[in-house]
Amino acid sequence: MIAVILAAGVGSRLGRPFPKSLSVLPTGERILGRQIRLLREAGLRHIIVVCGFKMHLLMEEFPEVYYRYNPLYYITNTSKSLLQGLTDLDDAVIWLNGDVVFDAAVVQAVVDAPGNLICVDKKRVGEEEVKYAVSGDGRITHLSKIVAHPQGEAVGINAVTRETLPAFRQALAQCADMDYFEMGVELLIHQGMPFYPLDISRHRCIEVDFDEDWHAAQEMFGQDA
Repeated sequence: MIAVILAAGVGSRLGRPFPKSLSVLPTGERILGRQIRLLREAGLRHIIVVCGFKMHLLMEEFPEVYYRYNPLYYITNTSKSLLQGLTDLDDAVIWLNGDVVFDAAVVQAVVDAPGNLICVDKKRVGEEEVKYAVSGDGRITHLSKIVAHPQGEAVGINAVTRETLPAFRQALAQCADMDYFEMGVELLIHQGMPFYPLDISRHRCIEVDFDEDWHAAQEMFGQDA
């Protein structure tokens, strides 16, 4: 399995003069550094970071991983950054947003589970967050910020199998420049490709979009080693 971390965006909602994945947690570890460490501890050695905004800062801080560059990061969204990251890969992939702080058990759960997966938190249904709904057989039917009767939030950590990867690349290529990668997932779902929720509600996990998220992450992971 290969890991792809999406860290190309400007992060304008948080207002940092540097990529927000370089924000330092109370333990002294940067968000991206924590992600890389936990992915490696779960046995993943091939880690790709998709960069854009001030990419040299990321590359200087973490020279030991691979990088893909989204040259249009300022006018495209995560669908196109992910497409850059998946180019020429031929393996199962776990991909995650570069601003998610999470427990080690979350990564291990993805690595251990089969199939196409969307990590979800059933405790939270934030207005600005990506939400999901499932059918009677447990498959995800909708994945976007606007979902009628949502059953929880997608936390920004997902996986596709090696067999699904070529179709997923095609779906991402069909997305508009400003689409999130969730649109690519929805296109596959509408084509009959199964994606399943992986409930990580019992673990700590938070995506840092706004100042209140950052304060919550500092409190949540303040004592973490």
